[in-house]
Amino acid sequence: MSSRRPGPPVFEDTPPPGDDAVVLDGVGPRLRELRQAAGATLADLSATTGISVSTLSRLESGRRRPTLELLLPLARAHQVPLDDLVPDASTADPRVHPRPTVRHGVTYLPLTRRPGGLQAYKQILPPADPDAPAADLRVHEGYEWLYVLSGALRLRLGDHDLVLGPGEVAEFDTRTPHWIGNAQDRPTEVLALYGPQGERMHVRARPKQG
Repeated sequence: MSSRRPGPPVFEDTPPPGDDAVVLDGVGPRLRELRQAAGATLADLSATTGISVSTLSRLESGRRRPTLELLLPLARAHQVPLDDLVPDASTADPRVHPRPTVRHGVTYLPLTRRPGGLQAYKQILPPADPDAPAADLRVHEGYEWLYVLSGALRLRLGDHDLVLGPGEVAEFDTRTPHWIGNAQDRPTEVLALYGPQGERMHVRARPKQG
């Protein structure tokens, strides 16, 4: 692999810090409501999701903190959007008033204000710098889901070197060495979902050409 490839300045792919330590009291009742509406038992749901009955029971009772790793298979099992499992924070004004944050040239626009570790952001990556040296791959705890809205996103993930175009998705355990940057000379817009729990890597994108 060449030591000089187009890429933006090094930046962190983790979102700006937020209040993600609060347990979501409304998740458990919502999970129980969905399961009972489907006429399913905890054992039925366990067989579908691979999550143990005891863990499901603790989630519904509020004795287990909901994480992205647990909520993703539950959302699939109940055939509802992930957002439907996480209630809005109690507030007189339910609207989200995003305040953009810029770090290392990347603009982060928060799309949710949900506690519990699930954070959604729109990211605007600056144009690639053809003279920038290749950045080092990095690792950290967590899970990341990326959807390219416009432009071209370069993802170096382990031994893979990929370019994602509009409508393409990548999701991976961030304990896998990785680097994310712009692959073109114009800004690239990405929808990013961050979670605190690692999951098995799933990548759906075309290999980088050349």
